Amino acid sequence: MDRRSFFRAMAAAGAALDAHLSWAADLPSDLRITRVVAFDLVTARNKFEGKNARRDDHGDRASDRMARILTSAGIEGIGYTRANREVLAGLLGKDPLAFFRRAERRMESPLGTGTMALWDIAGKVLGKPVWSLLGGAGPARVPVYDGSIYFADLLPRYADRWADRFKEEIDMGLALGHRAFKVKIGRGAKWMEAEAGYKRDIEVLEVVRAHAGRDIAIGVDANDGYTLPRAKQLLDDLPEFGFAYFEEMFPETVEACLDLKAAIAKRGAKTLVADGEGQSRPEGFKPYIAAKAIDILQGDMNLFGIEGILTEAAWAEEQGLRVAPHNWGSLIGFYQQLQVGRAIPNFYSAEHDPLATPVLVAEGYSIRDGAATVPDAPGFGLRIDEARFAAEAKVLFELKA
Repeated sequence: MDRRSFFRAMAAAGAALDAHLSWAADLPSDLRITRVVAFDLVTARNKFEGKNARRDDHGDRASDRMARILTSAGIEGIGYTRANREVLAGLLGKDPLAFFRRAERRMESPLGTGTMALWDIAGKVLGKPVWSLLGGAGPARVPVYDGSIYFADLLPRYADRWADRFKEEIDMGLALGHRAFKVKIGRGAKWMEAEAGYKRDIEVLEVVRAHAGRDIAIGVDANDGYTLPRAKQLLDDLPEFGFAYFEEMFPETVEACLDLKAAIAKRGAKTLVADGEGQSRPEGFKPYIAAKAIDILQGDMNLFGIEGILTEAAWAEEQGLRVAPHNWGSLIGFYQQLQVGRAIPNFYSAEHDPLATPVLVAEGYSIRDGAATVPDAPGFGLRIDEARFAAEAKVLFELKA
């Protein structure tokens, strides 16, 4: 190292140390966790969701396991967590910021992947939105798609008018601000005879494309209900459809995904391959990333947590790949996706399950023209409506220091 480089490095190190000391000096010296309230947040969909290729009707309700973590400074963190009573009790009396690794943009805590409430506290203490703490390298507005187009045709109430029902559901999504949709396919894997199910898949896709128009992005998700040959057949049977992506067409292997990508390229299509919601840990993606076998990695938002998705995204970015966390049946997972999407450069799109609850107030989140705004408010920008919480939340237990 020459003299000039040496002094530049020393100056940078000094600036980093000064910034660290300044940050540390601004923190409360006696911040402690004083109370934890675990509860289930029940949410309602805007419609009744039917089957997919593998699971029966999903219904019109969902639930998130949550925790309110309160501190001695009167600052509260709200977030998803599956931590049990014993783990949550272990937080009492602890400094919540002791878990925050600011330089690494990570939380290391007993909560495992369910660190959302700790991120919420950190953001509120430091006066910054979570997306800023995570890097702030993503777009100002985060792409979003409507993931709620299930098998409405197999619901008895729509059996005689299923084509009209799909048009209605597309219109519902457009009214919410969506300009991209994911359509479930794979009826022949479980609910219909194989060829009849595939024929219905084609008919539904034709209805959806004709009604939505060419400017709307449409991807498909078979929930592993197709085979590799069937996926190739879909490309041939609908050559002008313009599929944005093929998601979970079959149980993934590196070889099969590469074969599908080659088939797409051979046909001159721009369809991306998306997969991975069944992975339990980021490490499961490593062979797919190394081979560039999956274009869009879909680790589950709540299962992987913020840290897991960031890890997956960093590995993917090295290979020019993108991430789109799987998120279904979770309003809270949607908000986590948006904060992550605002933070990283290789985020593809957030999955929206149209859920709502009066218990949680989420100002600054809105969808328009296919993208969502993410608030600049400290933390996640979420708060509890106390009256609604008292009336509607299912409290599981409460712990005090």
